[in-house]
Amino acid sequence: MKIITIVVIFLVVGFTYLSYKAQLNSTSTKVIYTTKAPKPIGSYSQAIETNGTLYISGQIAINPETNQLDTNNLNIEVSRVLSNVNAILTEAGYEKSNVVKVSVYLKDLGKFQEFNQYYSQYFQENKPARETIGVASLPKNVNIEISAIAVK
Repeated sequence: MKIITIVVIFLVVGFTYLSYKAQLNSTSTKVIYTTKAPKPIGSYSQAIETNGTLYISGQIAINPETNQLDTNNLNIEVSRVLSNVNAILTEAGYEKSNVVKVSVYLKDLGKFQEFNQYYSQYFQENKPARETIGVASLPKNVNIEISAIAVK
């Protein structure tokens, strides 16, 4: 009887371990694309979703309807960029409350306060973690680029 009990315990532990290991190794990765955000201008995806986490590539102020830049002033530029981020979130079935991390690349850190004023209107609740990095230049000579990570 003891041998049967030991064998059953060994089998249960073994199958549990194998099931856990299979779950760790199985990642479901999905490319996210929407026409409501700009087409990628390089060899990257708008976003990738894997295991309940959405990674949104850096977005700049391209209007997806006209394929033109919306850079008349910083407010319009920030609004366009966040609109593009939001379109990708929506396409993937996420909300801005799911955003946990934002990376901001700003060409002129002297405009940080102005940027932050517009940015805070978008993330009024559930403010994600964020860093703002000053850069020398950005694609298409824009003033700002934003990438984000969201989790369900």
